[in-house]
Amino acid sequence: MNSLATEGYYSLSMTQVGLAALLLLVNVALSIGLQLGLTRSLLIASTRMTVQLLLVGLILEWVFALSSPLPVLGIALVMASLAGITAAGRTRLRFAGIYWDSLVSVLGAAMIVTGAALAGIVQVEPWYNPQYLIPMLGMVLGNILNGINLGLDRFTTSLFDRSALIDSRLALGATRWEAARTEIREALNTALTPTINSMLVMGVVSLPGMMTGQILAGAAPVDAVRYQIVIIFMITSAAALGSLGAILLAYRRLFNARHQFLKHLLIKR
Repeated sequence: MNSLATEGYYSLSMTQVGLAALLLLVNVALSIGLQLGLTRSLLIASTRMTVQLLLVGLILEWVFALSSPLPVLGIALVMASLAGITAAGRTRLRFAGIYWDSLVSVLGAAMIVTGAALAGIVQVEPWYNPQYLIPMLGMVLGNILNGINLGLDRFTTSLFDRSALIDSRLALGATRWEAARTEIREALNTALTPTINSMLVMGVVSLPGMMTGQILAGAAPVDAVRYQIVIIFMITSAAALGSLGAILLAYRRLFNARHQFLKHLLIKR
């Protein structure tokens, strides 16, 4: 049974978590009834998710007890590296150096935004306090990952599909920047649109997960809202910086100094 903790929140037992899993029977019934073929995928995904989150919970308990910056920074570096690799790995077209460009963009954007928030806004002491650094970095990385993936995918696909048009621009005397400017702008717009759309309806249509979690954990709603606003500004700026960095690095690789478009470098998955 659940018990009211001293901090003011209800802890959940594994039995209660198991009862929550019964809610997935709705999805299983739909899959079987409509022959969607998703039952196996749903069971695998739910099992994997549960195991991963339980392991993360155990790891975070260990991480939160750390008092040295080196292991905390090491974990942050691993998280950022995985985000960079994943962002590049989900694009439909790739080129030599795409993983490195994605990793550099993720690390740069995450360090700038998370560092500024922890040291200058929240003013955490010490600055590497894992209770704040790891969750805030995780939310930032998730949005950078999505932004870079959407932006890079749109940019490389547009270049590939419009290669004849881009070559025509270059042949008519356009510089490499003038030839790719439209595609860069469209890619950045694609990368930022999901974040902007979520901001428009936040608090009216949806309640953000972090704010909801803090309230359930006993935090005052006003305090939870303030933290959520800070997080939203963080992830929006981080997604912009990361996406712009990845797109510009891709642009530098796909257009040489002689203002030539190197379409042959783009390889389909």
